[in-house]
Amino acid sequence: MSQMLPHLRRAGPSDAAAVAALTEAAYSKWVPVVGRKPLPMLVDYGIAVVDHRIDLMEREGALVALIEMAPADDHLLIVNLAVAPDAQRQGVGTLLLAHAERVARQLGVGELRLFTNSLMTSNIVLYQRNGYRITEVEPRAAGWAVVHMAKPVTLP
Repeated sequence: MSQMLPHLRRAGPSDAAAVAALTEAAYSKWVPVVGRKPLPMLVDYGIAVVDHRIDLMEREGALVALIEMAPADDHLLIVNLAVAPDAQRQGVGTLLLAHAERVARQLGVGELRLFTNSLMTSNIVLYQRNGYRITEVEPRAAGWAVVHMAKPVTLP
């Protein structure tokens, strides 16, 4: 995949079902690993598309990836990064993380934050490869924890 960022468009209420379906497909591989549906699979995207900024990446008219972001005063929280199974491991996640950095700069916030399940090790590797560092590990149940990660954003 080209390193140029493909066209992204903002999700609206009419995209809620497609956002939910893509998230379900992207996260389904984690259900047997974590023993339950990951949090993004449980969200009401009818509400999320209104409350958060969700940017969609499409290829030939099909939704292939999305990034859901929630701005705060001092950071931009990446709530959900979902890539269709057939588009995974092609650099799409990295492109969307770079997009989040641009959004943070536009908003004038100097940090990106996210959290993930400690059992989703390939996701943690992806985030670390893109400059995120672990800021907190919050134990939850036997065998897993919430891993909080952050990355500073250089403001102009």
